[in-house]
Amino acid sequence: MAQLHGGGSASSARLEALRARHKNLSEKIEIEQNRPFISEFHIGQLKREKLMVKEEMEGIRKAS
Repeated sequence: MAQLHGGGSASSARLEALRARHKNLSEKIEIEQNRPFISEFHIGQLKREKLMVKEEMEGIRKAS
């Protein structure tokens, strides 16, 4: 399915999925930070995951 538009479509689809995941993580971090009892550990996990997603997005952009 992704190959119908050429070789870059697979990386384009992956990049779009990563953008959605990055946005979702941002929203989760904001929700966690607004809770009355903040879990710094959980927020740290979310931020590390968000950073990994961002780094993967940058890798795809550079490879394109």
